[in-house]
Amino acid sequence: MQQRSLRICIITDAWHPQVNGVVRTLDTLRHELKARGHKVFMLTPKLFSTMPLPTYPEIKIALNARRRTAAILDRWQVDAIHIATEGPLGWAGRAWCLKHDRPFTTAYHTAFPEYVEARFPVKADWIYPLFRRFHAKSSGVLVATQTVRTLLSDKGFGNIVEWTRGVDTNQFHPDLRGSQSEMQGMEGPVQLYVGRVAVEKNIEAFLKSQVPGTKVVVGDGPALKKLQADYPDVRFLGPKFGEDLAAAYASADVFVFPSKTDTFGLVMIEALACGTPVAAYPVQGPLDVVGADGTGPFEDWTTPIAALDADLDTAIRSALTCDRDAAASFARLYSWQAVTDQFLAALAA
Repeated sequence: MQQRSLRICIITDAWHPQVNGVVRTLDTLRHELKARGHKVFMLTPKLFSTMPLPTYPEIKIALNARRRTAAILDRWQVDAIHIATEGPLGWAGRAWCLKHDRPFTTAYHTAFPEYVEARFPVKADWIYPLFRRFHAKSSGVLVATQTVRTLLSDKGFGNIVEWTRGVDTNQFHPDLRGSQSEMQGMEGPVQLYVGRVAVEKNIEAFLKSQVPGTKVVVGDGPALKKLQADYPDVRFLGPKFGEDLAAAYASADVFVFPSKTDTFGLVMIEALACGTPVAAYPVQGPLDVVGADGTGPFEDWTTPIAALDADLDTAIRSALTCDRDAAASFARLYSWQAVTDQFLAALAA
C-alpha cells in the first residue's frame, strides 16, 4: 500500500554553506523524500539572523531561535517533525513540540561531547546528561551504527532506532579517476583526506604518517592555516564539491580517515564508491562501516576494501593492496532507498 504524502519538517542547525556529512545526508534525504511525493520544509539558520559559532566562525548559529521557530512551525502546519541537531534550532523545535504535544524524532549525527572534550578542558561525560535530556522526549533517536547505539544505550538513552547512510553512485564513481587536474602528476601513492580541517578530526595523525607518496587534504576549517604552516609538503586543495569532489576521491590511491570521534564517516563510502580503498583506526565509524577486517558489515561480502589498524601507517600500506573494483561494488550496498525507508518508518512509529 502506497504511503500518503506527508508535510515533513526537518529542523537542523547544520546546513549550507557548511560542508560536512550531516549536511550532505540531510540534503540527499530531502531530495529522496520529495521524489516520493512528500513536501519537505527545511528549518535552518538561513531563515534567521545568525552569529558565528565560537571557535567555528564558518558555522552560523540562529539568534532568537525559540520565538521565530514557534512562529514558523505555527504557520507551516506540518504532519511530522524531525530534529537533526542539538543546537539552538533543535532545542527551539523540541520546545515547540513539547508545548503542543507533538511527537518528533531526533538524530545523533555527531559525537559532540567528544568534540568539545577535544577542544576545551571539559570532559565528555559532563555533557552527556544534557544530550540525554534533549533526546529523552523523542519518539525515536535515529543512529547510524551499532557502535553508536551501544554507546548511547550505555549512557542511558532510550528509543534508539537504526538509520543507516547511503551514497549517490551517480555522482561518486570510479570513472572519474585521473580527472582531478590538481592531483595529476603527483608522486604516488596519493593519500587523501576529505573533511573538516579541525582538531577533533585528528588530521595530524595522517600528516605525520611515514608512508612515501603525496598527502592531499580537501576541505576547510579552523585548523587549516596552522596545518599549512606546519606541513608545507602536504597539498591542501581547499573545499571541493560535486564532480570535483568525486574526482578527487577517484584520483587518490588510498583514502585516509584518521578521526576517532565520528559516529559514521560518510566520506568513507563516498571514497569507496569512487573505487578508493580506506585506511582508518579500529574505532567507532570505521568498525561499523568497513569492519574490523575491512570487509564491512554485510554477511555475504568477504573481499577486503579497507584496512583498520592502531598504527595508521600499517593501515595505509594494507589499504593500498585492496582491489579498487571491489571497493566500488561494496559502496553500492549502501542504498539511499534503505535510508529513506528507515527514516519514514521512524516518523510513522
